[in-house]
Amino acid sequence: MIEVRELTKSYGAKVVIDRLSFTVLPGHVTGFLGPNGSGKSTTMRVIVGLDHPDSGTATIGGKRYAELSRPLRTVGALLDAESAHPGRSAFNHLLYLAQSQGLPRSRVDEVLELVGLKDVGRDRTGTFSLGMRQRLGIAVALLGDPQVLILDEPINGLDPDGIFWIRNLMRQLAGEGRTVLVSSHLMSEMAVTADSLIVIGRGQLIADCSTSEFIGRSSHRSVLVRSSDPVRLRTALDAAGAQVVPGEDGAVSVRALDARHIGEIAARDGIVLWELSPQLASLEDAFREMTHGHRDFGSPTGPTADAKRQPETHVVAAAGAGAGATR
Repeated sequence: MIEVRELTKSYGAKVVIDRLSFTVLPGHVTGFLGPNGSGKSTTMRVIVGLDHPDSGTATIGGKRYAELSRPLRTVGALLDAESAHPGRSAFNHLLYLAQSQGLPRSRVDEVLELVGLKDVGRDRTGTFSLGMRQRLGIAVALLGDPQVLILDEPINGLDPDGIFWIRNLMRQLAGEGRTVLVSSHLMSEMAVTADSLIVIGRGQLIADCSTSEFIGRSSHRSVLVRSSDPVRLRTALDAAGAQVVPGEDGAVSVRALDARHIGEIAARDGIVLWELSPQLASLEDAFREMTHGHRDFGSPTGPTADAKRQPETHVVAAAGAGAGATR
């Protein structure tokens, strides 16, 4: 379980995380969403000890990351797929991390096979495509067989087969009772992967609920209507204050009136309805609506606060100071 309590982090005068609190429970895939510059990556970095908060706490299983003696066995993180040295093979990159955490050499072969890199394990990572580097970063996160996974944009660079694979992997790991926190800007993928969502904007919590509940809050719900007389029906719906958008084959999408009222209007005017189907908003619609007014893209004349962070090494294995996370 991941617990964030009253977390605050600033870079100079820029407040990136503002008294943020949430809990990520095991057994679910939890999507971590927010506009660019909302503080998602900074929050993940604080959780795995790569940044230090100004105030508040972030714990994993009740402990701060620095208190974990062998962090890779507890939490695996993918925060930057580019952190592997380009001159080192995938196998040696993983072996170095495994040895730092007291993991057997056999585990390296297991995760290379799991992520589909077994045949190129001896190749230098500098020759890898973006998708292959992403798979290597996922292998690092899985190396210690941890109970907690923190994945920042794990879908980047993956082809359709890779996206299908990582989606099923995350759901499988959550089904085993593990805690899975994943960020992504691909709303369509989050809609079919995440059981619950944590949504932030400008470092503050916007929503912490199930994915279906978040979508249900959107005002972008509509009703798909097909009728025997679409022109006359649209006139009647316009008069009732509905928002009517023409679709294909004479269908219309109606907002601001529910299906019951649309049916009553059609019955009153003697219009036969062939279809009357309530349509939920998409996750993208809901996200754009809920985060409106919470977007901060930084100054166009310089880097944002997140861009000013200092680079860090891949892992610090010493007890009490470990960071078993790709950036």
